Amino acid sequence: MRRIKHCFIGATLTFAVLLAGPLLLAACAGFQDSGSWRTADRSSAGLAPTPEQEQGAVVQVYGARAYNWRGYFSVHTWISTKEAGANTYYVHQVTGWRHYVIQSRPDDPDRNWYGAKPALIADFRGQQAERIIGQLGGVIENYPYPTTYEAWPGPNSNTFVAWVIRQIPEMDVALPSNAIGKDYLGNGLISEVPGGAGYQLSLGGYFGVLAGVREGLELNILGLSLGINPLALGIKLPGIGELALRNTNPMPEPAATKTDGAGTVSQKTL
Repeated sequence: MRRIKHCFIGATLTFAVLLAGPLLLAACAGFQDSGSWRTADRSSAGLAPTPEQEQGAVVQVYGARAYNWRGYFSVHTWISTKEAGANTYYVHQVTGWRHYVIQSRPDDPDRNWYGAKPALIADFRGQQAERIIGQLGGVIENYPYPTTYEAWPGPNSNTFVAWVIRQIPEMDVALPSNAIGKDYLGNGLISEVPGGAGYQLSLGGYFGVLAGVREGLELNILGLSLGINPLALGIKLPGIGELALRNTNPMPEPAATKTDGAGTVSQKTL
């Protein structure tokens, strides 16, 4: 009887820890649009450079809180690309309201996701972006779940982005710990992490453990992750995601100012 009692207390405490983050977000639900998805904000957040500002190739990974109550638990991620010299972006993502779940079409790269503002997760430019774009079409064609969508534990939009990243060696990106579905490996048990250096074990996306240089250490229980990220100086909390001081993902180097002999200040990219 004592053993049963201890197991019950342990299970109760585990669920309390897992649900603390989502419940806190639900209590502070101002970030969510409570109106219809038809009228929710889908405007550009202004995070991506315009084709006039950036003539070279661009590959970006974004994430935003999932729509409605799902946003208390998870984010939705997608990939945006622009070829060198192109005047438009393409957005590559998975959505659950159509038979063929993959979408690759011209669109604003950084739209609000039905009222939720996106965050830029990773950003590739120049020749590296060109090489990624050159592989992306073939990789997307081989996505193993083109007509299957399950919000939990996957395959879903985050499964798609994680799978694409794993197939392109140059595209090492650590996805947010609260991107439910990123750990779904189908019939597989072990895989490299999306961030490149590291491995993960996953039991159908329900339970698992992940260790990577970019990701740090994550424990997945029923799709909700918690852990630490030493490189990012951060912690990972269920629902809330990663609270970190550093971003371990690829980003463009900042522009630096220099003064010429005449005292004119100019900008250059390092």
